[in-house]
Formats: sequence, structure tokens, C-alpha cells
Amino acid sequence: MFDYLSLKNKAIELRKKGKTYSEILGDIKVSKSTLSLWLRDVGMSKAQKQVFSEKKRLGQLKGAKARKTQRIELSEKIFSESEKEVGKISEREFWLIGVTLYWGEGSKEKDTRPGSGIEFTNSDPHMLRLFIYWLFEIFKLTEDNMVFEIYIHRLYMGRIEGVKKYWSEILNIPVSRFTHVYLKRHTIKTSRKNTGSMYNGNIRIRVKASSTMLRRITGWTRGVYKDGGCV
Repeated sequence: MFDYLSLKNKAIELRKKGKTYSEILGDIKVSKSTLSLWLRDVGMSKAQKQVFSEKKRLGQLKGAKARKTQRIELSEKIFSESEKEVGKISEREFWLIGVTLYWGEGSKEKDTRPGSGIEFTNSDPHMLRLFIYWLFEIFKLTEDNMVFEIYIHRLYMGRIEGVKKYWSEILNIPVSRFTHVYLKRHTIKTSRKNTGSMYNGNIRIRVKASSTMLRRITGWTRGVYKDGGCV
């Protein structure tokens, strides 16, 4: 038969030493509700509270790290499985990918800007690289047909040369091609994460003398819209 008084006294002693409930339950085999009842009036000194708080903090950090590791592993598993689902992309599929990409991210010809050409602006390195390759393959363009412009907030004008080097390496384009840099003057949201050395602005790709090409893209997007069952 258990000596509950001895167990209770031992629990109180351990608690006063700054032990957590989990640690106490590891030595004393009672239910958590029983332990809570025993310890509800047990106080701890300031030093003991500090020990307890530090243990709690370390436990929370350990738990957060474990959850982060689990989340990353699960995400990578999903990414890997989803990537395989894409399979080999046909020429027609690649063409349509570029059409819809421009539909969403490219500039459009307006009545107030007749004769405007292809302009594509983004900060996603993968999207920019794909679009450049799409222009190469679909319109048989070269870098000489394009103008590469950097848009960066004026607060980071001291990093312009570093930003040029970053985009040069990412897009495999000589630094000398980034001759146009425009400074944005709007207020940066304090909640943004891509600030400081992580901030590299946006790239706008302009294609020279491309009004006819833009109209072809516009016709292609109309075809996607109609044949996609939207009308």
C-alpha cells in the first residue's frame, strides 16, 4: 500500500527545489491532478522561481525546435512529392505557362498607352529566370533585345552595387546590363521580413520594340480565358 504522506512530502520537497511537474511525476507515480492538489499551496523562493522559469523557457525552446524540425521535414516531403507530380513539361505546356505568367504579372496595353511593349516586373528569382527563358524560346530573343531595370527603395541606395551583383548572379546577366536603377520613395511596412541585406528590390524586364509581341500575348491570354470555359 502506498504511503501517500511520504509521497506528498517528497513532492513538496522537490517542488521547493524548483522541479517542474513533469520532473516530479518522473519520480513520483501519481496522477497530475493529485500532484496539483498536493502542491497548490506550495510556494517557492525567488531563486527557485528563477530556476523554474528558466527550465520552462528551455522546455519551450526545445518544443519549438522540435515542432520546427517536424514542420520542415513534412514540408520537404510534400514539396518532393508535388514536384514529381509535374513530370516532364511539353513545349505547348511551357508556352501556356509563360502566357498565364505574363497575364498575371506583366503590363498590359491600355488605351492611354497605345503601342506599349512587353514589361514584366517581379522580385521572385525563379519566376524571372523562367520568364527570361520563355522569351528566349518563344520569341527567339536575346539579352540584347531586353532592358533590365532595378527598382529599389531609396533607403537602400547605398547597397545598389551589391544589389546589381546579386541580380547578375541570379539571372546570369552581366552587371553592366543593369544600367537603369529607380529609387522608390513609399514608406516601407515595418512588418516586412525582406529588409536589410535580404532586400534586393524588384527587377523589371522591358523588351525593345515589342508592341506586336505584346498583342500576340494578349490574344493568347484571351484564348486561355475562352477555351478555359470562362465564357
